Amino acid sequence: MSDLTPKQLEVLAFIRRFMESGGLPPTRGEIAEGLRLKNRQGIDQHLRALAAKGAIELIPGISRGIRLSQTAPAGLPLLGRIAAGAPILASSNIEDYVNVDPALFRPAADFLLRVRGDSMKDADILDRDLLAVHRTKQVRNGQIVVARLGDEATVKYYRRQGQLVRLEPANPEYAPIEIDLREQELAIEGLATGVIRTVLSRRS
Repeated sequence: MSDLTPKQLEVLAFIRRFMESGGLPPTRGEIAEGLRLKNRQGIDQHLRALAAKGAIELIPGISRGIRLSQTAPAGLPLLGRIAAGAPILASSNIEDYVNVDPALFRPAADFLLRVRGDSMKDADILDRDLLAVHRTKQVRNGQIVVARLGDEATVKYYRRQGQLVRLEPANPEYAPIEIDLREQELAIEGLATGVIRTVLSRRS
């Protein structure tokens, strides 16, 4: 299958979540509403592109005429290291797909991020864990977020006061990251919604 764009992956993930929860494919309107997209014509373009790349099949003349292809990626995309300058769900960032139900998390997960390091260990987020992330830019103080500073992505507690943002670790051995939004760009990639432990026992 040809590489899917980040938006196509988002549409495909929504279709899969919708079908897993309700049993039926979504209509174009339900996709637009679920992804908060105003342009219904844009939904049609994404669906045609997904069909052309073999991820779905479109059945003409039926409002719910969407069928997942057998070759569609299964599960949530797993991101390892994030390529410099690439969108978060670019194919260069996706190292695998993990067969886990996005609806197990609240809000539902859109991707998994492999944790590297122990800066969030006191929040029970450990090295090599898989962090479930809901894609959103709307976050509140005190939530754990995936934030991107330049070419680096980090998982931290989010605190904002005016134009000043403080990304706080959950490990006293690490210093917080302080950002003045007037001088430095910060992108919020998503909200941490859960953890999948990949190593059950570790030495302290």
